[in-house]
Amino acid sequence: MSTYDHYTTPVAPGTWDVPAAGHTRFSWEYDDGRDRLLSLYQRGKDKQWDAAKRIDWSLPVDHANVMGFPDDLNPIYGSAQYEKLSRAERDELSHHLSSWLFSQFLHGEQGALTVAARIIESVPDMDSKFYAATQAMDEARHVELFSRFMREKIDLYYPINDDLATLLGDALTDARWDFPYLGMQVLIEGLALAAFGVHRDVATNPLVKQLLAYVMQDEARHVAFGRLALRDYYAELTSAERADREEFVVEGCYLMRNRFRSQEVWERMGFDVGECLEFTENSPVQQMFRTLLFSRIVPCVKDIGLWGPKVQHAYADLGVLDAAKSDLEALMRDDEEIAERMEREHRAEFAARAEEVDEAIAEGAAD
Repeated sequence: MSTYDHYTTPVAPGTWDVPAAGHTRFSWEYDDGRDRLLSLYQRGKDKQWDAAKRIDWSLPVDHANVMGFPDDLNPIYGSAQYEKLSRAERDELSHHLSSWLFSQFLHGEQGALTVAARIIESVPDMDSKFYAATQAMDEARHVELFSRFMREKIDLYYPINDDLATLLGDALTDARWDFPYLGMQVLIEGLALAAFGVHRDVATNPLVKQLLAYVMQDEARHVAFGRLALRDYYAELTSAERADREEFVVEGCYLMRNRFRSQEVWERMGFDVGECLEFTENSPVQQMFRTLLFSRIVPCVKDIGLWGPKVQHAYADLGVLDAAKSDLEALMRDDEEIAERMEREHRAEFAARAEEVDEAIAEGAAD
């Protein structure tokens, strides 16, 4: 059966065609390269993994609570709309919210795969081409695993969010080679990395925690790539060129804020959309969630030099200006360490189960 048969809203078969812009650039300089970027490329090669083998796909997932969240983490928990729902309706809402969230993760990863290929084409330097090639492999793996998770564990899809599609289209159609970097590596990947982290840390379902932790291990390198590639280039921009990119960042950040409002779910469930949006806009839990979502973007934007008054005003308006104080390097080291610790624990648990099975077989044979 086709994926198209499992969308909540019909999606026309075929492709979404985004016109290509800019140039495909070749470089005949093969010896020159930035040490930190080449080191990141080496790490990208060393850290490749197989989603079919590293993740324990036998772990169960409950449609009614994919994440293993308590009820009070539902975005509209405590609202008049939520209080009217029966237990069965709350379970259905939980299924749809998880479907919507992981659908956007899946669509975003396909966007990242496409943008990585675009970066390979358009960047002028060979060291960036090298690393972008490893990222393309990472993103293919992420599309593979999120697609499998959706198919086997959730079995329900939402179309791509309009705000995500707009930012993807803007990043891909601009002829300047740095805009795919800025749109994907800094904004989309930065937001996704933070969203993965929030859900990884709060989820109690072991499969969800595994999947998000291992994806984050890759994504931390991708954000680092964007920082390294753009920092030097943006230092040489004119004031007008920098202002143009800051405008793109501001517009992109408002789009990304809107991306996580779950509006499509409220519409699909037949709820009062305005009431749900107003409630989530003012909910302390959702305000904290939005703040955490920008914990990776804001310090990265500051680090690459796009920190003019307009950007700072926008972040103050979004309530995320304090995120500029975040230690991005420490956050990404934690992402790496959490994934590695989780894998060690999983291997130890698997070995213990295997030993129990062997002992049971031996006891049975002795009897």
